[in-house]
Amino acid sequence: MEDIEAIALLQDPVRRRLYAYVGAQDREVSRNEAAEAAGIQRTLAAFHLDRMVEAGLLEAVSRRLTGRSGPGAGRPAKLYRRTPGEREVSLPPRDYRTAAGLLAEAAEAAGLDEELRDAARAHGKELREEGAAPCRGLEEVAALLERRGYEPCLDGRLLLMRNCPFHALSERFPPLVCGMNLALLEGLLEGVEGVRVRIEAGPGRCCAVVEPADAPADAPADPQADPLAPGPSKNNGD
Repeated sequence: MEDIEAIALLQDPVRRRLYAYVGAQDREVSRNEAAEAAGIQRTLAAFHLDRMVEAGLLEAVSRRLTGRSGPGAGRPAKLYRRTPGEREVSLPPRDYRTAAGLLAEAAEAAGLDEELRDAARAHGKELREEGAAPCRGLEEVAALLERRGYEPCLDGRLLLMRNCPFHALSERFPPLVCGMNLALLEGLLEGVEGVRVRIEAGPGRCCAVVEPADAPADAPADPQADPLAPGPSKNNGD
């Protein structure tokens, strides 16, 4: 019921614009920024933002934007960011997350990583063949990945993805699921000239990045941050 009520809040077009803007940023957003982006007054933006905080769609933090403290530093500003949690509604109720978790647990226990990657790569190719015209360059690749829910953003010559469509499972089974995700993207982008996909984990984003094919193939700065590195599974539940 809580998920239904939270999602229902986004029926309002102003809230949808605000939520989309906050979610598209890689930092906290002030009320003034959100109001300007949505084309509304600050007080109205504050009302809608706080409603989404109450519903668990956004998180609020307070921080002085000047970086100063003590007398004369001014009042802390209220800033907003998207919550890492997920909301979903299924009518009638279904529990695909539990099924996916059990299948991932069994695949990991049976050592089926390679078989899963093969299946994911083949599925990526099928998705590419079902899609529109072939992609050329990072901007067209970004549009393709946007449709797949990755929320891509260009960072120089690197295409980062703010959202992992498999976040809950990747938290529990990093090598298995991140390897599957990489193979899926390899299949999806196979044949796209001038780009390649690789693993580069970072906080708050997908473990995969897309870059020009002529970029130096640097090794990860921190091998421990590589989700494909061998190690114990984080099978702690959702």
